[in-house]
Amino acid sequence: MDDQLIRITKKAIQFRDERDWKQFHDPKNLAEAISIESGELLEKFLWIKDTNKSYQLNSKQMAEVREEIADVMIYLIYICEGLRIDLVEAVEKKIQQNGEKYPVLKSKGNSKKYKDLD
Repeated sequence: MDDQLIRITKKAIQFRDERDWKQFHDPKNLAEAISIESGELLEKFLWIKDTNKSYQLNSKQMAEVREEIADVMIYLIYICEGLRIDLVEAVEKKIQQNGEKYPVLKSKGNSKKYKDLD
């Protein structure tokens, strides 16, 4: 695991354990928490009109987006720790799988689902 990810994982676990919250962190509740926090992240972009899709956020909006991203990551850390999943390994494997499903020659500049690529 990457050194920075190890460091923040230890911090998140220590934070949780100091508060005796692990008892509430079963996979179902953590998956729900991830969904809720990702919904809160999505909400930060609701009603933002940006015709060129660059989403220039002001400093308050950026701070709120950062907080929601952090919440999602913290819950990902907790669920991975509970299920003994190496997050870095899981991401690397998924990128490899996506590379096989979405070869560059067929998918570059194309938003179609892999099954619809010609």
